[in-house]
Amino acid sequence: MASTQRFSGYPLAKEGPKTAYVPAQDKNPPLRGWSLIIAAKLVTYFPSVAKATWGNAKFGCVKDIPGLNEYDWRLQPIVTPLIADGVVQSKAEITSDLYERQPDDLAGRFYSAADYHELFKSKKLTPLQVAETLLPLITRGQDPPAKYESAWSVTKEDLVLAAAKKSTERYAIGQPLSVLDGVPIGVKDDTDVEGYISHMGRPFDPSDPFFKPATSTIWPVAQLEAAGAIVIGKQVMHELGSDISGCNPRWGTPINWNNPLYYPGGSSSGGGSAISSGLVPISIGTDAGGSVRIPASFNGAYGLKPTLHRAYTMKSSICVIGPLAATANDLAIAYRIMTAPNSEDPIQGSFALSIPPSPSAKKTIGIYRDWFDQASPGVLNVTRKAIAYFTDKLGYEVVDISIPYVQEAQYAHSAWALTEGIDHHNSHAMDPTRPLTGLNNCNQLLMAVGSCTSGTDMIKYGQLRGLLMEHLAFLWKKHPGMLIVTPTAPEAGWLIHPADQAYGFSDGNITIRNMMYIWLANSTGCPAVTAPVGYVDPEQGEGKLPVGLMAMGEWGAEEQLLAWAKEAETYVNDAYEGGRYRPQEWANVVKIAKTAE
Repeated sequence: MASTQRFSGYPLAKEGPKTAYVPAQDKNPPLRGWSLIIAAKLVTYFPSVAKATWGNAKFGCVKDIPGLNEYDWRLQPIVTPLIADGVVQSKAEITSDLYERQPDDLAGRFYSAADYHELFKSKKLTPLQVAETLLPLITRGQDPPAKYESAWSVTKEDLVLAAAKKSTERYAIGQPLSVLDGVPIGVKDDTDVEGYISHMGRPFDPSDPFFKPATSTIWPVAQLEAAGAIVIGKQVMHELGSDISGCNPRWGTPINWNNPLYYPGGSSSGGGSAISSGLVPISIGTDAGGSVRIPASFNGAYGLKPTLHRAYTMKSSICVIGPLAATANDLAIAYRIMTAPNSEDPIQGSFALSIPPSPSAKKTIGIYRDWFDQASPGVLNVTRKAIAYFTDKLGYEVVDISIPYVQEAQYAHSAWALTEGIDHHNSHAMDPTRPLTGLNNCNQLLMAVGSCTSGTDMIKYGQLRGLLMEHLAFLWKKHPGMLIVTPTAPEAGWLIHPADQAYGFSDGNITIRNMMYIWLANSTGCPAVTAPVGYVDPEQGEGKLPVGLMAMGEWGAEEQLLAWAKEAETYVNDAYEGGRYRPQEWANVVKIAKTAE
């Protein structure tokens, strides 16, 4: 049965052209060390070299798609589920099921918001004790360095302790604000929190006028703080959020505690690392090209990319603010609180609440097999087993679908992301005449190449986006409530090259490959969620590499995706052989805090 939800901006349901999926062989040379430095200078100072590199990256291939001029431009894929007439907008409810704690003897158990809430209510622990336990583990500048500091750029001890004391006082009188009261969270270093500088992964420069503490906290994070959550600090990110490995030579690369020889994924790399180490149950990230979902996947966590502008209207047509979490319940709690309607944001404030699906609703998984099957053998083995569980145990039906021009549209998304990134950086550059000064060599290269994108190219990218959105609307009309399922990333991890820690690196082939599934949700504005569904053995080092399975839903279908993530959690906890994996260096924050009493 089709949904009765009304939308603004919903695309025409029109099937796109039937095109064969032929994976392209990308030929972007990997650059590191001196080759990276030289290439960065060449593309910066010689526009012809930049343009040739742009062409080699296939950013211009979209103009060759026949019939594209028949489609309307979609420069912003804004599709808004509208509030019904006569209904007063309200906040999403934190329902009783989200207070449920996982069994204490569960394999690979992570602490959740419900765990902390119960400990605080029973006075077995206080928020202040937890904060005082965490700060020495993450704060930079100590000798020797704090064990888990790689995930954290800045902590403000005075702000953290003040918030923790207030939360402790509320519990003492039996008046906690919510299940999140006193729960520690982290926030990506491109997201404003009052009193903190948003470095965006760049090194601090006291002469830069843009490096000033924020005077207010951005709406989604402010809602979490209003619910009592304690921002323990800002988390390290890939510089400018321009790639997905998480490598950052300036701040240091956050550790993937599942296997430290592999990257944590980016660009919300610190958030993924902090969750895998057990320090926080929730991190807030941003996602313009998988930057919430890839680090969630690489670190064995849950990550949600909401519908475009659902949490906050950003100056972007692809980027959203979304949560990473240690459990599916915490992902839902964070999402529901941080998306409270903002009356001062006319787009975000007009969103109708996302509604959980009816238990009797038909469950459908759509798979584009030619695309899905491009993942590595290990990832395919894990994800296929998970899908078999969804079909055999949970009643999902799998339908075969196809999506036109996925290869070309991914190149278009990459070029679009770079163009938005250039504009955002240039508007914050200390010297507008030399905006690339001070960026690492990787970003000098990417920004110089991305600047070759013309206005005509952007129009063509927008037309291809329009084609895709119409095709997706066609698929959802044919299969109401369908979730399009893929691996989150085609590889379980990204092995670290030791030399990259000095200068960074650029490997467009691996970047494009690891983004091969996640870009579609960004380009079309759809919501998507990733959940860990198993593990593969690494090529090097000790520990396991998590594998994420991703579901993308119709615009406004966040609650359906969260319900699916909960089902995926049941699979990895109860049905997957060995259950969920917890890293050896996982920090038992509760035990440490109790020991310190």
